Amino acid sequence: MIGIGSRDSPKAVGPVSMPAGVWILGLVSMLMDISSEMIHSLLPLFLVGTLGVSVLGVGIIEGLAESTALISKVFSGALSDYLGKRKGLAVLGYAMGALTKPVFALANGAGAVVAARFIDRVGKGIRGAPRDALLADITPPGIHGAAFGLRQSLDTVGAFAGPLLATGLMLVWANNFRAVFWVAVIPGALAVLLLVVGIREPEKGRARGAVNPVRREALARLDRGYWWVVGLGAVFTLARFSEAFLVLRASQLEVPIAWVPLVMVAMNLVYAISSYPFGKLSDTVDHGRLLGAGLVVLIAADLVLACASSWIGLGIGVALWGMHMGMTQGLLAAMVAGAAPEDLRGTAYGFFNLLSGLALLASSVTAGVLWDTMGSAFTFYAGAGFAALTLLGMALRPSPKGHRAA
Repeated sequence: MIGIGSRDSPKAVGPVSMPAGVWILGLVSMLMDISSEMIHSLLPLFLVGTLGVSVLGVGIIEGLAESTALISKVFSGALSDYLGKRKGLAVLGYAMGALTKPVFALANGAGAVVAARFIDRVGKGIRGAPRDALLADITPPGIHGAAFGLRQSLDTVGAFAGPLLATGLMLVWANNFRAVFWVAVIPGALAVLLLVVGIREPEKGRARGAVNPVRREALARLDRGYWWVVGLGAVFTLARFSEAFLVLRASQLEVPIAWVPLVMVAMNLVYAISSYPFGKLSDTVDHGRLLGAGLVVLIAADLVLACASSWIGLGIGVALWGMHMGMTQGLLAAMVAGAAPEDLRGTAYGFFNLLSGLALLASSVTAGVLWDTMGSAFTFYAGAGFAALTLLGMALRPSPKGHRAA
């Protein structure tokens, strides 16, 4: 039996309305993801085809960029707890992301792209933990799973709308990468504006005598149930790598360049559709079984992608990948909210993403090495193997005494 102790073990709740702030945070995420994914869905091809970067180089760049975002969340999360304020840090992070978008359009070498990607991801790291903690602050506990699922679903609408828009513009503008990158500036700016005018932070302020939330006495309040969720999130991240490798797999199958972003459209469409239903489901069902089911779907996705030889196989594998994300990502975020004290939620999300960031760096670099040395199929077979080991480890862990499996 898969058992995960948590403060927010599923239980039946009555109807509770979704706060307007959850919708606004979701729309902010959607706009920024439209902006980012218009660029990121084309960036691997731009780096390899236009700037001459190797596939291993793409893996290193993507791993460093994404892990930087996750690692920096620990600092912004702790700072938001210490100050008792979260919105300002979220605005700063979104503004950094928006300001980097013109750099991609102007870049003439890999150095400029790497710098812009790094700053963009630092901005993502700064905003991530305070935003998630702010969402938990404004949401009644009984619907945390649904709230995180809704935000993730809206975020992912942007993640498929961006590549879809990029595909259309690439067809209209004859594969003009830079013109598409310039259009991406607009939704990024709108995201920052909506956050500034649309969200009112709950009045809490810094508590009298507040201490540094990363000091020993504060961290001691994060119990074993919380650290189990952190470890589980890191292991999940090791079992999957950057979605850039899905784009590169499509290019291997001789998909026309202008159509390659549809890979991310398909993946994120399934992700968006599945996130809210599975998030809402997580408020009432066993968390461990739902996470285990997500790993089974990831294993299937890896195996299909390894064997794909046509659009059909690629599409099935990408759809399964998106379903796995919808089943697990909002659930893990809700589990962190339930396992951590309210005044340490920013710090809790920070450490959760710190471990996940290190795992993402390791998995993306390893995937790049395997791709260059043993071929793309072995990369996906290795991902399936690690996901299977993760599932086995979860199944062998007994339920903690005194806790309902969550």
